[in-house]
This record gives sequence, C-alpha cells and structure tokens, in this order.
Amino acid sequence: MDQDKKKNQINIELKEDVAQGIYSNLAVISHSSSEFVLDFIRIMPGTPKANVKSRIILAPEHAKRLLMALEDNLRKYESVFGPVTINNVGDGSMPPMNFGGGPVGEA
Repeated sequence: MDQDKKKNQINIELKEDVAQGIYSNLAVISHSSSEFVLDFIRIMPGTPKANVKSRIILAPEHAKRLLMALEDNLRKYESVFGPVTINNVGDGSMPPMNFGGGPVGEA
C-alpha cells in the first residue's frame, strides 16, 4: 500500500521568484471549445492602463477541478473567518475602483 502511494506522489518544486507571488485585483476569464484562459490583472489607481500579470491556460476538465477546489477552500475559509461578501453580485457591473474610499478619478 505504501509503495502505491509513493508511486502516485508528485514532487512539486516552488522556485523563489514564483513563491513571492503576483498580486492581482482583477481576473478576466475567456474560453474556446478546447480551453479556458484566465488572465490575472493588476489595476492601480490613477493609471489609465492595466497589464496582464499572469495568464493561465487550462483544459476544460482542469478548469472544473479548479472551480471545485476554490469552492472547497472558500467553504473552509468561511467556516473559520465568516462569510466573504461581494458588492454588485449578479448585476453585471464592476466593483468601484476607488481603492478604499480615496479620491475617485474623473474623466
């Protein structure tokens, strides 16, 4: 039994530059018949342009596994820290990008 477990284990390496992570406050998800594309973006106040910081391309099966893993982790998080609330859910609008009530840009 232990031999089977050792066969199925994956050795995962986390390199230092990747371990630092990349902050993202917006994700754009698109898909085709064969893949899902997740673009992670950082929007900064006072900047007219936002850049994609990371792009992840997944097969549909892996996208579903990711969804299930996120749902499971959110349930666990909320059981410890309480519910996560989101403003503007379901109305299709973007949350305001005024970053904590500071000055709002004008066009």
